[in-house]
Amino acid sequence: MKLPAFYPVLDTELLARRGVTATSAAEAVLEAGAGILQFRHKGLFSRRVFAEASRIAVLCRAANALFVMNDRADMAMLLNAALHLGQDDLAPADARRIMPPGSIIGFSTHNEQQLRAGDREPVDYLAIGPIFPTKSKENPDPVVGLEGLRALRPLTKKPLVAIGGITRETARAVFEAGADSVAVISDLDPDRAHAEEWLAICSFRK
Repeated sequence: MKLPAFYPVLDTELLARRGVTATSAAEAVLEAGAGILQFRHKGLFSRRVFAEASRIAVLCRAANALFVMNDRADMAMLLNAALHLGQDDLAPADARRIMPPGSIIGFSTHNEQQLRAGDREPVDYLAIGPIFPTKSKENPDPVVGLEGLRALRPLTKKPLVAIGGITRETARAVFEAGADSVAVISDLDPDRAHAEEWLAICSFRK
C-alpha cells in the first residue's frame, strides 16, 4: 500500500488540554486535504468517546480519507476502520483473524528487533520511533534518531511511518532518512491552515 506522507494523529488527551474536541480537529485537518487520520484515545473508551470516534469515521468517509483506530480492534471493526496496534496490544496475527478481509493494519516498533519481527507480521505498514524526544507518550522508548532510522530502513519493504517529536522543521530530514510517512501528534495544531502547511511540507513525497 501507499500511505499519505502526512499522517495526523488525533490524541484526545492532548487535544483536551488545548481545549479542542477531536471532532473539530478532524474537520479542520480533513478540510485541508489529509488522506489519513488516526484516532488515539488512551483512557476509558466510554460511550461518549465511541460516539466521537463514530463522528470522525463518518467525516473521513466523506473526505475519502482512511480512518485509523489506535489500539482497539473491536472499535475498528464496529467503525469499519483501519487498525493501528502497539507492542502491548492484541498481536497483529490475532487481530488479522478477527478483522474483516482486506482491512488495513499498522504496527508500532521501536528498535531493530521489533522492526524485524514486525516485518514478519501480517500487517500493511510499520511505524518506527520515537525519532526525536517526545512529550506525547508516557515512558517513551529510547530515541531512534535520524541515523537509526536510516540504518533500519532497509530491514523492511513495507511502508514505514516515522513517529515521535517530528516537527515542521525536522520533517524533511526524516523523509530523507527513509520514512515514507510522518506521524504528527504534538506539532499538530487543530486548524486548517496549520494542516495545509504540513501537507505542503510533505508534498514532495507524493
